[in-house]
Amino acid sequence: MMKVRKLVLLTLALSLIWGSVAYADGATQKLRLWINKKSESSGVIVIDNKTYVSTDVIADRLQGIVVKDDNKFDFYKPNVHMLTSYRDGTIFGDVPKDKKLKFNTFIQVDSLKVDINALKLTISDPYDSETLIESRKLGDSDFPDKEAFWITMKDISYSFDSAGPYKVRFWVRPVGETSYQVVSEKVINSK
Repeated sequence: MMKVRKLVLLTLALSLIWGSVAYADGATQKLRLWINKKSESSGVIVIDNKTYVSTDVIADRLQGIVVKDDNKFDFYKPNVHMLTSYRDGTIFGDVPKDKKLKFNTFIQVDSLKVDINALKLTISDPYDSETLIESRKLGDSDFPDKEAFWITMKDISYSFDSAGPYKVRFWVRPVGETSYQVVSEKVINSK
């Protein structure tokens, strides 16, 4: 009799647990989001037929700025263009593999509707090893303080040792935030 009672209680407990798991799985559902043909599986979820996307995913994939303020998030998408050029002014986007080149990056920004206190430019090799090209902060004599500006970053000598895409990224840090956010990315192909 004792064994039957334990078996019934165990069956009832497992039924309750399994039913709760099945209900929770029906209430929340993970989705795969595709932005520019790139899949994003984390940070996207459906709860009660409403889709929620992480602000980190939005900022990263759309190259915008997310500012958290009390109970809200503001998203800003400045218009940013970058050109890479050699010392003689020749614009390029492809480079030979195993070549060390000296170049600079020209950046045009407009519609920057949020105050920033720092910016930086980096380059990453095909294996995502990142190198800082230059950074500027509020108070520097060459720091832009408008919503529209043009800047030329310093020359850099860089070795394109591997074949593949090198990513030049322009980052900004909004006032009140602790981390930088990418607002533009240019790819240099090494062949």
